[in-house]
Amino acid sequence: MSNNRGRGLQANVLGTFDTVVMAVAGSAPAYSLAATTAVLVGAVGLASPAALLYCAIPMLGIALAFSYLSRIDVNAGASYSWVGRTLHPFLGFISGWALVISATIFMVAGSLPAGSMTLALFDEKLADNTALSTVVGAAWFLVMLGVVLGGARLTVRAQLLMSGVELGILALFAVLAVFHTDNARAFDWSWLGFSHFDGMSGFASGALLAAFYYWGWDVTSNLSEETRNSRRTTGLAGLIGVGIVFLLFEVFTIAVNVILTSKQIEENDANVLAVLGEEIWPGWGGKLLVVSVMLSTIATLETTLIQVTRSLFAMGRDRTMPTALGRVHRTWNTPWVAIVVVGAVALAMFIASNALGSVGEILADAISAIGLQIAVYYGLAGLAVVVAYRKMLLKSPANFLLGGLWPLFGAVFMFWIFVESLGELNGAAIAIGIGGLAVGLVPMLWYWRQGSDYYRPAKLDATRTVEAEYVPDGAGVPSRPHEGLPTDF
Repeated sequence: MSNNRGRGLQANVLGTFDTVVMAVAGSAPAYSLAATTAVLVGAVGLASPAALLYCAIPMLGIALAFSYLSRIDVNAGASYSWVGRTLHPFLGFISGWALVISATIFMVAGSLPAGSMTLALFDEKLADNTALSTVVGAAWFLVMLGVVLGGARLTVRAQLLMSGVELGILALFAVLAVFHTDNARAFDWSWLGFSHFDGMSGFASGALLAAFYYWGWDVTSNLSEETRNSRRTTGLAGLIGVGIVFLLFEVFTIAVNVILTSKQIEENDANVLAVLGEEIWPGWGGKLLVVSVMLSTIATLETTLIQVTRSLFAMGRDRTMPTALGRVHRTWNTPWVAIVVVGAVALAMFIASNALGSVGEILADAISAIGLQIAVYYGLAGLAVVVAYRKMLLKSPANFLLGGLWPLFGAVFMFWIFVESLGELNGAAIAIGIGGLAVGLVPMLWYWRQGSDYYRPAKLDATRTVEAEYVPDGAGVPSRPHEGLPTDF
């Protein structure tokens, strides 16, 4: 499998700063806060800051798993490759498939808010027009499709612009919120404790939603074949990204608790941030935060497109999906077939889903379904790192904690919220979540019967990789710049 490494995608395009920006944009701080806060408050009430805090700890464990795994296997498929080479190829395929399905559903769920936010800037009433929002959302999606098709450099430039403005606006409002005096409630430390959760099942449903908030930082690993010194950079950028969005999520969910009444949150479920902005800075605040949400949504459509197309590219290259998906454009060095296919499927689903129901309903079910799929592939990656590094875990306390115990805790947590939340979710969310995973069994078994090399993997073992992985074993494969492979931070 490794002799395909590095063929096709343009190597060494992205630097450390670029990848950190991609990690933050992948988690889409403004979009997550706007689209999910009302759902989270509905599930756990005042405990929303606590749900995000207690999900951040295992999420950092998963980010550590990605960091350690990306040091020993540079692959655009990320968890699809790692899980397949440590646990089992079937689990690896399901891991990749879970990402493909969740990302495709997200692009469908995310395009509509991109449209309605854009319209809200011109006229509040237009934002409620589903047909018009669909057209504008589809237009934004096509623009992002074009940017991703144009290559990693163009993608990052667009991302720097969108995320730069978004984070600037969020930082400004984080400061203004601290000095805001006209509050609905006084701050209470119990919001960060367990007392506001409705038992264990309430905590699990809050954690599943919190996982959706964080999801997306791992786009750095899907870009690893296009990143300079990626063995260090991709994992580190993911960790920094999780840290940055964690701080933003905490500040804004606490601000929502302090400044907004329950009625305000309920009545503005599709965009809590705009109401918060209006309270903090009447007149301009709502508009500015709508701009940040719009940019965040468009930016995260871009990172999600990267994740799904790079995963499909890796699958096509390994012949676990149609080989055409592994084709790379000669000029742009992007997996153009994968990009066109994903674009067509997502647009068709987007138009169909908006014919079916209201924006709020589509979003709520989609977010819960995505949460289930995220839990699957994050959890499997957490287990994979323990297997890959098993012979090195006792060599130092840092290896044991950061490469073993913490990722394992993250994996157990992800599987736990998956099982716990099944009892809480409605039929539609479970059907989308589990049904989407089940569809993957068809291509998996078909290509396994065809005899793809992916199903006879070279096992991933950190001790061997440290010594051997750097030698390019295919003629003409570009070698990557590196400074040896650190096994500790």
